[in-house]
Amino acid sequence: MNFTQNEITQQVAQVAKDFAQKHIQPHVMEWDESQHFPKHVFHEMGKLGLMGIFVPEQYGGSGFGYYEYVAAIVETAKVCGSVGLSLAAHNSLCTGHMLYCANEDQKKKYLPKLASGEWIGAWGLTEPNTGSDAANMKTTAVKEGDEWILNGTKCWITHGISAELAVVIARTGEPRASGNSTAFIVERGTPGFKAGKKENKLGMRASETSEMIFDNCRIPDTNRIGEVGDGFRQALKILDGGRISIAALALGIAKGAYEAALKYSQERYQFDQPIANFQGISFKLADMATEIAAAELLIFKAADLKNRGEKVTEAGAMAKYFASEVAVKVSNDAVQIFGGYGYTKDFPVEKYYRDSKLCTIGEGTSEIQKIVIAREQLK
Repeated sequence: MNFTQNEITQQVAQVAKDFAQKHIQPHVMEWDESQHFPKHVFHEMGKLGLMGIFVPEQYGGSGFGYYEYVAAIVETAKVCGSVGLSLAAHNSLCTGHMLYCANEDQKKKYLPKLASGEWIGAWGLTEPNTGSDAANMKTTAVKEGDEWILNGTKCWITHGISAELAVVIARTGEPRASGNSTAFIVERGTPGFKAGKKENKLGMRASETSEMIFDNCRIPDTNRIGEVGDGFRQALKILDGGRISIAALALGIAKGAYEAALKYSQERYQFDQPIANFQGISFKLADMATEIAAAELLIFKAADLKNRGEKVTEAGAMAKYFASEVAVKVSNDAVQIFGGYGYTKDFPVEKYYRDSKLCTIGEGTSEIQKIVIAREQLK
């Protein structure tokens, strides 16, 4: 592995950083307080090539690799975890599923709209009673002629209200049976497809999270992705890459919290000296920097494997598990370094703290990542 960022990766990181500072930073707390999903921001990010980073140029994407993708998410999440989360979900879940699993006609029809940011994507796997137990999902798809009829509810869906396109995994076989689910493309405006409850969340409040409801929603068989019964296998493949996304999101949050704490510790004076001079603070900073560096190395390893087309199940799970836990710890320490000020919304670390927790839950909890890692080790 070469740890030196190439020129393209550096340029993508700079583009994302400049955009975040100019177009996101001034509105972070306003959007957070109101739970406003800034959809226009993603249209603008699409113009910069950030909404289809690893989509090949032939489908309107940027044609970059996972190093560039990670860099874009990190720089965005350093400013706002919510925007970083939505950027990650659009790229790795909906767009990623289309790229890796759809047929050529489907790719040509939908990827250019997703990669340009003209359309925002959603991805529907989780249900109210089946989080990690996805093989027992209740949303069904029944074949009738050359159409499928979808019924059920998906929850915790990023962009469940605003997305123009959703990739939805529905059960097409018996509960818990092998190969019992299939993936489908559902466009907004399709009769029987509507948005449900929007969640009122602790953190990531500007990233829209809601239900998607299907009530006798008819879609053509041409909108089926892959073979009947292949949905869950496709989902696992997408989640492998998606975990790199959440790891990068966690890394960005951790870096943002650390940089804020480092700056504050050098500016805040007590007993006629900056608090960074005190061992209690300096040791915290040392731990934070070391843990961030370790998380970054795990992410680089997973991104390298992904770029080379190799299996990333274990590496992605390790990166996601470690980086997300580091984000929580670092943001917690950042609040502690700020003291009473860190508990207020006048300073940025309380938001990093709230946003960080989602990283240990979304796209597989830390406990699920341990299961994945252990299974890979015990093979």
